[in-house]
Amino acid sequence: MAHQLIPSGSPYEGLIGFSRAVRVGNFVAVAGTAPIGPDRKPVGVGDPAAQTRRCLEIIQSALEAAGASMKDVIRTRMFLVHAEDWEAVGRVHGEFFGEVRPAATMVQVAKLLEPEWLVEIEADAIME
Repeated sequence: MAHQLIPSGSPYEGLIGFSRAVRVGNFVAVAGTAPIGPDRKPVGVGDPAAQTRRCLEIIQSALEAAGASMKDVIRTRMFLVHAEDWEAVGRVHGEFFGEVRPAATMVQVAKLLEPEWLVEIEADAIME
């Protein structure tokens, strides 16, 4: 089965060897997504809700580029630098997935690649 690679335009894609998302058949995996703006700078520095919203907007765009939608998401993984941000992150996740209710995991990590990032999110989707 052919792989459809969905790029994000990140300068790191070629260096690291990754795609924003990969579609195989009706399955789409979206890579860890950080709160990066179009200018490649962090969005919502110090605001976990704003960063979560930006991550999910990027995920939504990647899914749409793959022919899927947020309604097709079956699993999310949320990586938080500060455990106390769980509620702010969870509320925004609920705005996007309140009806969908994918299997979701939220874990605290020691740090992310950039010190300004408070959250990073992955998603998997299956198109019907």
